[in-house]
Amino acid sequence: MFAKRESALAAAAGAAPQSKLPRLSLAPVIDALKRPPVAVGAAGFLLLGTVALFLTVLGDPRAGTPSARAVLHRDAHAPAAGPEAPTGMEAFGMGGDWAAWQTLGDPNADPASGAAGGDALITLPDGATVAGGGGAISAPKQAPQPLTAAPIAGLSQPGPNGPLPTIAADGRVPAQAYARPFRPNGKPRVALIVGGLGLNAVTTRAAIERLPAEVTLSFVPYADGLQGWIDLARAQGHEVMIEIPMEPSGYPDNDPGPQTLLANATPDDITARMAWLLGRATGYFAVTNYLGDRFVASDNGMSSFLSYLRQHGVAFIDDGSARRKPGAWARASADSIIDETQTPAFIVGRLNALEARAKATGAALGTGFSYPVTVEAAARWTAGLDARGLQLAPASAMTQRPGR
Repeated sequence: MFAKRESALAAAAGAAPQSKLPRLSLAPVIDALKRPPVAVGAAGFLLLGTVALFLTVLGDPRAGTPSARAVLHRDAHAPAAGPEAPTGMEAFGMGGDWAAWQTLGDPNADPASGAAGGDALITLPDGATVAGGGGAISAPKQAPQPLTAAPIAGLSQPGPNGPLPTIAADGRVPAQAYARPFRPNGKPRVALIVGGLGLNAVTTRAAIERLPAEVTLSFVPYADGLQGWIDLARAQGHEVMIEIPMEPSGYPDNDPGPQTLLANATPDDITARMAWLLGRATGYFAVTNYLGDRFVASDNGMSSFLSYLRQHGVAFIDDGSARRKPGAWARASADSIIDETQTPAFIVGRLNALEARAKATGAALGTGFSYPVTVEAAARWTAGLDARGLQLAPASAMTQRPGR
């Protein structure tokens, strides 16, 4: 059929077209072009048309600019349609139905097999690749490096809603006893916190099992079975933190959750709310903020909050928004949030910038959320740190006592 169509077109191309239109005279057009204003306008149009033709035929106007190529793979045996993995904050909303995602992805998938779900592959400095699918987390499982099981005797006291951290009679504090031991080797130190854990069983387990023990994990206080998750994380070797909801701009429309610390709260109210939040579990060395730009700006509120942590021997590590607020038993602030955009390229770029900062200053601390792409990128990035001249450290190794 295609051969017959080509023959017909070739035959027609050899014949002169038969026009049925009356013959036109170009004399009026030539007379008009002799007028100066018309001639100038025509010359301008002719110049623009020439430039456009030159660019179209001879080159790409964007040639020479940076570019990237994504290799896409589609499983020929995959179903034509199906449920997509949740992405962003919708994957971790309090009202989500997690039953449909408990078997999300193949945990034993070969990381060298290509991008999961047909997404682009991002290459790390050591040659490892990260897929942006947000589904399967194919980084290998880590060997357990167990920490002392919680609770440790002498480091808790009864509270109105559960055991609360306390300074032991012999001076031991939770900020030290529950921290992962660390011995510096002289290389620049880089630390990473992955938070939002406890709400999604799939990503929580992946973060616990597939991130190195030196990566600090942060848990949501509202998670069901919170103590069980903390026990599992510590058994794998991770030190853990609890996230404290703090009043953000737009509150209450923008509501972090029950028992949020409010900017105008009294010291007694903050004490009561902290007792509820910290009484949910034990075994954490520090707390971190969840949102809270309005609360952090409140001198009275932050003073009461940090005083409470200081009295209970608990450290405070913020996401960078409370850098100028000293207090608690020990303090640190993150240098970067690595996944404000949930793409492999953005996250790897932030991790590489964190690495560069550590080499320039001696230490750097990053924090991120437990998006599948974040866990995948972090697992593969940390695996090559030692070969690139850095030491992966727990976040507790970045803390300092106020005034030191």
